[in-house]
Amino acid sequence: MTGVRSSTVDGVVTRSARRTPERTAVRYADRSWTYAALDTAISTAAAVLTGEHGLRPGDRVAAYAHNSDLCLIGYLACARAGLVHVPVNQNLTGDDLTYILDQSGSALVLTDPDLAERLPAARPVRALRDAPDSLLDRLSTPLPFTPEREPVADDLVQLLYTSGTTALPKGAMMTHGALVHEYMSAVTALGLAATDRPVHSLPLYHSAQMHVFLLPYLAVGAENIILDAPDAGRIFDLVEAGQADSLFAPPTVWIGLANRPDFATRDLGALRKAYYGASIMPVPVLERLRERLPGLAFYNCFGQSEIGPLATVLGPDEHEGRMDSCGRPVLFVEARVVDEDGKEVPDGTAGEVVYRSPQLCQGYWDKPEETAEAFRDGWFHSGDLAVRDTEGFYTVVDRVKDVINSGGVLVASRQVEDALYTHPAVAEAAVVGLPDDRWIEAVTAVVVLRGEATEGELIAHAREKLAHFKAPKKVLFVDELPRNASGKILKRALRDRFTGETGETGETGETGVV
Repeated sequence: MTGVRSSTVDGVVTRSARRTPERTAVRYADRSWTYAALDTAISTAAAVLTGEHGLRPGDRVAAYAHNSDLCLIGYLACARAGLVHVPVNQNLTGDDLTYILDQSGSALVLTDPDLAERLPAARPVRALRDAPDSLLDRLSTPLPFTPEREPVADDLVQLLYTSGTTALPKGAMMTHGALVHEYMSAVTALGLAATDRPVHSLPLYHSAQMHVFLLPYLAVGAENIILDAPDAGRIFDLVEAGQADSLFAPPTVWIGLANRPDFATRDLGALRKAYYGASIMPVPVLERLRERLPGLAFYNCFGQSEIGPLATVLGPDEHEGRMDSCGRPVLFVEARVVDEDGKEVPDGTAGEVVYRSPQLCQGYWDKPEETAEAFRDGWFHSGDLAVRDTEGFYTVVDRVKDVINSGGVLVASRQVEDALYTHPAVAEAAVVGLPDDRWIEAVTAVVVLRGEATEGELIAHAREKLAHFKAPKKVLFVDELPRNASGKILKRALRDRFTGETGETGETGETGVV
């Protein structure tokens, strides 16, 4: 009876394929897949991964690639074969990239040829496309697949790496069952339907685009369009052509759409559902969007990778009077707001949000101490400070840890500081997120010098050590850093002092959602 009562990630597609085999499931560039063809491709890819690379259930497979239909097929093939998928931000390079591949113990990397040269030497790879004998080439001839062992709900299916306040990311261990629960929470909270025509333009390595939208939409049998990136012109064209009516984007992308000169003139009336999340949406921007498109239903999505990542939703009929709220817990999530001792605080009082849910990860891969710290007293401690009102709506007011959310990308301040400290002219450095017109929060370094260095020199130095999206957008010089009585740097004081001094950065480096 193994697996009889289990629901697996790849099974979501299989069920849709049996209901509507000839319905289009996914479009990407000039390729399209019916649900039946997608299900067959998943089995063929699983046969290739296990038969040609010798992978066995439990082995980790990293995915380091650009957006495409192959990213989706690779993930679901791993799920079907009982492998553990490890999505990696394709903007990572150097030590950041090597750390995730090594820490996860990935036996194979699914990649695109233009990214393969960034990988550490002698790393086993399989090209997804645009190369001889790529996975795409192999999908042209269907292969039968029988798993060595049928995956079940409690099996690991993905390691979702999430950055904290330290330089080392943690791999949240997600099971099939946790993600299937999250998919159903997304379907119910976000009103996802087979008749929707969603466009998926954010990186598929990120849990929000993949697990809150693409997989749940496949579960209900919708027709999905995958784009390489959030190209505003392409999105507008799809909406005007009646091919897209649903869009998820972080606030930075919505701001970019709203600031385009043609935003006021394009016929966007067919856009019915707008989803935002990953960072705080400025209320004036949201008001401007709603004024321009009064018939558009807005949903605020909030959560974190460890919970799949959807935890709360503010629906379109709940925005009035609470535009800054992130909503109420979704179907399979229970939440509380607690003090430092873990005791629930009264409504209207700020405290840490903690969760209980079948959507939660099993802990952090090979990090027992971090797992024990996060899972305490029967609850998962999120690290987010929030207030709950008497109607059960949550509003996030701060973060317990000093993580900077820049354009939807989570950047660990300590990692940036460590990079700056390697410059001989830097005596002290504190990195904070400051409000920014474009990035919502700009990575900003406040530096005390002990030698000669310019802002440009320090930014260039940081970029040599880090992925460009982690490097400071601005460097501010001070004579000393504020500290409390015990000597701890007061980052809140720095944020208060320098808020308003960053302005719009004009940076065009890589971004995404982590």
